[in-house]
Amino acid sequence: MTAHAANSVKKRQAKFERSVSCLCWAYNEELLIRGFLVRLNELLQSAVEDYEIVVVDDASSDRTKTIILEMQKTIPQIVLVENDTNRNVGYCTRRAIQNARKEFLFWQTIDWSYDISQLRHFLELLKKFDVVAGVRRGPVLKTDVLHKRLHSFFKIFGLRHITNRSDTIPKAIVSLINYFLIRLLFRVPISDYQNVVFYPTQWVKSIVPEACSSFSNPELLIKTYWSGMSMKEVPISFIPRSVGDAKGTRISAITASVKDIFRLWFRWVVLGRRPFIKNGIVDRCHQAGFIQR
Repeated sequence: MTAHAANSVKKRQAKFERSVSCLCWAYNEELLIRGFLVRLNELLQSAVEDYEIVVVDDASSDRTKTIILEMQKTIPQIVLVENDTNRNVGYCTRRAIQNARKEFLFWQTIDWSYDISQLRHFLELLKKFDVVAGVRRGPVLKTDVLHKRLHSFFKIFGLRHITNRSDTIPKAIVSLINYFLIRLLFRVPISDYQNVVFYPTQWVKSIVPEACSSFSNPELLIKTYWSGMSMKEVPISFIPRSVGDAKGTRISAITASVKDIFRLWFRWVVLGRRPFIKNGIVDRCHQAGFIQR
């Protein structure tokens, strides 16, 4: 092996030297939480020198909290934050951010719905860009009969986003409506509003949160773009949930998100009370040339 090749291998294997907080929130996830924390800790341990795992227990009524406390004994990097009553994604996001203590932060869902296997490479991009944002690009496994039957129909009309965006047709449609509605109203040229995003922690903490629902993720992205920051998109594919029930597509969650979208659109765009006025730069996702091994 040449000296240049040896140095390249060493560079690829070196851990990210800056500190990172991974945020997550759980409600009645006793079937998944243990495996999730083990998997996340192993990934972070292999990629980052200094890290923590901030877990918000959203007043679970099962053994979720008990399991998290047990896991803290073997994974001291776990930081448990407890809600006194069951809230929602927006509230949990804010609490997790408030408790993050490292230089950068990102999040992952308890059902591991996003492929962050290239975590080390995503983190490296934070040395060049202010924010690194995931985009659903790759195909996912088709897990329900309806999705399988309609896959070919949608493919005929070129609607690949439907078959690549989620593991069921209803969830994919909700995701797409959410995306196009936000894109139409706020005119922010970002390819995905509900994915893993890597931020400087102090920047996120400086943003005054206004959303009370799952719109909290798009809110951060919109305000980041409007503040003039540079954003790099990277391919982070969706992975279907295999155990337990997803909470994000409940009618109450969807209704709360839609209310936030129109409420904040009216405030920021119609009334002109946009919190920032300088548009940022988005380096769009080019999946084929990204992955480095």
